[in-house]
Amino acid sequence: MTEAGRPGGDELAEDVLGFARRELHTIKDLVLRPAFVLKAMMEQGPDGGGAYSRPLRLYFALSGIGMLILFLRGGADEYVFQNIPPEALAEFAQRAGKSTDAFMADADGWMTLIMIPLQSILLALSTVPLFRLWDQDNLGWKRGIRATFCWLNAWYILMIPQFWWAYDGGLLGAALGVVVQLLGAVTFFRMGRGRWFKSPAMGVLKAFLLSVAVQIVLLVCAGIVQIIGLLSAIHLP
Repeated sequence: MTEAGRPGGDELAEDVLGFARRELHTIKDLVLRPAFVLKAMMEQGPDGGGAYSRPLRLYFALSGIGMLILFLRGGADEYVFQNIPPEALAEFAQRAGKSTDAFMADADGWMTLIMIPLQSILLALSTVPLFRLWDQDNLGWKRGIRATFCWLNAWYILMIPQFWWAYDGGLLGAALGVVVQLLGAVTFFRMGRGRWFKSPAMGVLKAFLLSVAVQIVLLVCAGIVQIIGLLSAIHLP
């Protein structure tokens, strides 16, 4: 028994990192056998009968890691500002009464803060209807949301190692964007066989449709993030 006032290893890991043994076990199984994890969560509840971390809890933890990486790499300014002409940025900075560098730093701070949470919300809202429509069972919204976050977690885990470079501008960012989309499709294919599709051809088609939906969401999110960042940098000190 752990002595009072002296937390065990799992409790200490959870206090410091937000992760404990159950989260690490969930991550391992989502990488190695994602279909098994989904089946357990669909049939035995959100924690898979006590074996796994709840999908929404794990998603918040993974999103937190993504935000930390984004802050450490200096924000997402290359990704967000690449389509804004320099003269337009100079004009925005003048309206805000700041230098162009100070204005971009303020805007990037706001964009970095809201980008991943907003992406998380929009991705979930846009993909839940697809998973409900494609599932062989009548999931309802509750289990549909659970299935969605199970897939998002499995995808996010594979995505995180590339996060440092994913928001670079230019060719590298574009290439990693393609890789990330392929990882999402492969995750869907590995997790959903027999549940979301029967034949490999239908699985490929649905994975493609899911990738299109995700890409649309990411484009919309980038536009919203850009607008919020620019307005915040203009109107807030």
